[in-house]
Amino acid sequence: MNREQLKLKLSPMQYEVTQNNATEPPFHNEYWDNHREGLYVNIVSGEPLFSSLDQFDSGCGWPSFSKPLDQSAIEERTDRNHGMLRVEVRSKNVDAHLGHVFNDGTVESGGLRYCINSASLRFIPKEDLEREGYSEYLYLFE
Repeated sequence: MNREQLKLKLSPMQYEVTQNNATEPPFHNEYWDNHREGLYVNIVSGEPLFSSLDQFDSGCGWPSFSKPLDQSAIEERTDRNHGMLRVEVRSKNVDAHLGHVFNDGTVESGGLRYCINSASLRFIPKEDLEREGYSEYLYLFE
């Protein structure tokens, strides 16, 4: 999908986050306090990225996950923007910016915190997985 098609498909915030590496405001985004069971998929491609089973409240104002569903679906890059040294998380298949990963997650879950912009995600509730074409992930919630 080219940039013009993406501008038509995505909201302005979704476009800015995924295509121009923007960050949405903390605590003023769709999923920062979502507690429903389901999958988070890439807003651009629909590729499954994170499970609510790996989501935790980190207090940062963005959805936080201890790990991705499939590590090979994401790419991690050094980010030196804004005078900081961070690790950016991108969707590998469509090169969309997702957020950042930090080493301050819960110890019992591996110590990582994938801090992801809601604008880069679409949430599919557990009860809609089959209807939406993600039935192969239902086993996660049994």
